[in-house]
Amino acid sequence: MAERIVSESMSPKHVVSVGPHASIMEAACLMTKANCSSVLVVDSAGNLQGIVTERDLMTRVVAKALSPENTEVSAVMTPHPCCVGPDMLVSDAVLMMIEHGFRHLPILSSSRKVLGVIAVRDASPRELVDAVSLAEFHDQVNDALG
Repeated sequence: MAERIVSESMSPKHVVSVGPHASIMEAACLMTKANCSSVLVVDSAGNLQGIVTERDLMTRVVAKALSPENTEVSAVMTPHPCCVGPDMLVSDAVLMMIEHGFRHLPILSSSRKVLGVIAVRDASPRELVDAVSLAEFHDQVNDALG
């Protein structure tokens, strides 16, 4: 099986975006309707400002008893998230997610246009195994180097 690049595994229909002043309630409703687990925060020109995930809703809104109706996504988003290009291998994108502790990566074109989002769940079992093996190797090298 040939290695896939992220543009082959993303689904543009799963790109859900809101403006920075949208409420958490609006974002959560959009995510539910689209059956996705993240929403991109973009400005009026379409530039990526941040990302809000289901985990953010739990840890930054619910756990802090914030009002979803009165809290803007800009208050709880991860600003300027790590992004990848469309030609990155899926296993390398998963490795990046493992090493940085997140599960979603926006995919941007060379002109910084949002193309999609890749999530860990978009990877095949083989791509997950490759990424985990490489993460373990990186840990071993880091341990050896001190």
